[in-house]
Amino acid sequence: MTADGPRAEYERRLEREKAAAMAAESTHRRIGRLRLVTALVGIGVAWAALDRAFVPAAWVLVPGAFFFALVLRHDRVKRQLDRTHRVKALYEAGLARLDGRWQGHGARGDHFVPEHHLYAVDLDLFGKGSLFELLSRARTRHGERRLAQWLLQPGQPGELRERQEAITELRERLDLREDLAVAGRNLREAVDADRLAAWGGHPAAVRSVAIPSVAALCSTLTVVTFLLGVNGVTNGLPLVLAVGLQGAFWWWARPRVEEALRGVDRASSDLGVLADLVARLEDEALHAPRGRALREALSTRGTPASHAIHSLRRRLEIHDAAHNLLFLPIAIVLLWPVHGAFWVDRWRLRFGSAVETWLEAIGELEALSSLASHAFEHPEDTFPEFDSAEAVFAARNLGHPLLPETTCVRNDVSFGGQTPALIASGSNMSGKTTLLRAVGTNAVLALAGAPVRARQLRMSRFEIGASIRTQDSLLEGRSRFQAEIDRIRDLMERAATHPPLLFLLDEVLAGTNSHDRRIGAVAILRGLLDRGAVGLATTHDLALAEIDAGDGHRIENVHFEDHVEDGEMIFDYRMRPGVVRRSNAIALMRAVGLPV
Repeated sequence: MTADGPRAEYERRLEREKAAAMAAESTHRRIGRLRLVTALVGIGVAWAALDRAFVPAAWVLVPGAFFFALVLRHDRVKRQLDRTHRVKALYEAGLARLDGRWQGHGARGDHFVPEHHLYAVDLDLFGKGSLFELLSRARTRHGERRLAQWLLQPGQPGELRERQEAITELRERLDLREDLAVAGRNLREAVDADRLAAWGGHPAAVRSVAIPSVAALCSTLTVVTFLLGVNGVTNGLPLVLAVGLQGAFWWWARPRVEEALRGVDRASSDLGVLADLVARLEDEALHAPRGRALREALSTRGTPASHAIHSLRRRLEIHDAAHNLLFLPIAIVLLWPVHGAFWVDRWRLRFGSAVETWLEAIGELEALSSLASHAFEHPEDTFPEFDSAEAVFAARNLGHPLLPETTCVRNDVSFGGQTPALIASGSNMSGKTTLLRAVGTNAVLALAGAPVRARQLRMSRFEIGASIRTQDSLLEGRSRFQAEIDRIRDLMERAATHPPLLFLLDEVLAGTNSHDRRIGAVAILRGLLDRGAVGLATTHDLALAEIDAGDGHRIENVHFEDHVEDGEMIFDYRMRPGVVRRSNAIALMRAVGLPV
């Protein structure tokens, strides 16, 4: 960790970029003025040389060469200025996260939410103000997809240890994370990684050397017969036959050319950005086992992936030369697209099968970098310890990671072993549901390999299941109560499998009468605990807070309190042992003017 912490480091780098931006903008304006002056001088010299003959015509080359040099320099300055603005935005976003002003400004990841997932919606994993938006710094679709997968599915113990080691190493690599974050302007939109990977996995369409050989023969016959006809050696018939033969060959080869380039034909200008990103990863010395393995994946047959991608880009640029209007007549005669497709397909024969591996490695490094950036910004967060001996969740100073650290109230939360479940009671808005989400969201982070918002956390590798935000569905014809019992049925089924289930139930069976609610809640808790699950449930119903799960299961009661000061409800969000004995519902109704 840098000596002064993440905020001071971000502010220092932001000031550095602001100074660089001011210098670059000054240079940009100065070169612009020089270009204008040089252009005017060039016009004057040309007029003096061509109209008045005052100076030799060769003197026109002097301002012309200087203008060309200024254009090249101006282009470099504009690229530098563009990068500086993106780096500024990077650290401004980092400071916004530290200040709790990040919601709605990052990638939301809504499209990653699976239908009927057991906790994605309940724990705000995706969408505005979600965990994904807070974490993701990925620039490619593969990076976003890998991070989403880690949040949606718990990792295996060995994988989690490797991710923790890699995140620990990457946490201090600010320069690397900066380069990854600002590579290219719109890398996610520019490089369609899915199409590129699919193209690499398809078999070559122009693999036979006979195809470009026949194309060369047809082109040679056309050129030779044209020259013979121009010099009067032959009449026009041989040329007509040669052109017809070439046309027939092109009619036969065109589908193969299109197939060879389908999925990569528009990527030539953007592959350079991807190659630069890969080269940056190749240059970084990583020592953690997972980081080393991913860097090794960026090499195929002794060729670094960056070199191979640059090679593909050059081949595509050679093929794209046929689109130049000046070169187009020659390209038609030479059957240039056939040769270009052959050169591209030769590349695919050698490296195509590795494209998906490269993109997956880049994606995983981006996902690890995202979690490392989060770890850097929250140095007090700790990595959990995984306990394989029993189903347990024991946290000290646990807080919700989506809340600003300055306002986040932390609690010690422990269940498992002899006390497999907690029932939290309390008044409205006192903190019960936030407690559920804090436990669940930190469990998601832990099972993704990331640090958690707690001073210490010891937990098992769980499956997570929640019933917090179940909603009715008009389209599916389901009431909220039906949606809740469907979710609980799914939790029961999941609890019967391995690993153990961590359940989070908010206002269990609130959609029915108190008699049925008590009977159903007891049966649900017993069923879950009998299957080895552990977890939390919240309730407003004081009768539920006193239920006995039976069969030796000890359920502990905890509660949240509030009090009224000057007609305003005050909450401290501190979890206390025992059952709450009062409610604020009537006070809240009176506060909004209801006659109760």
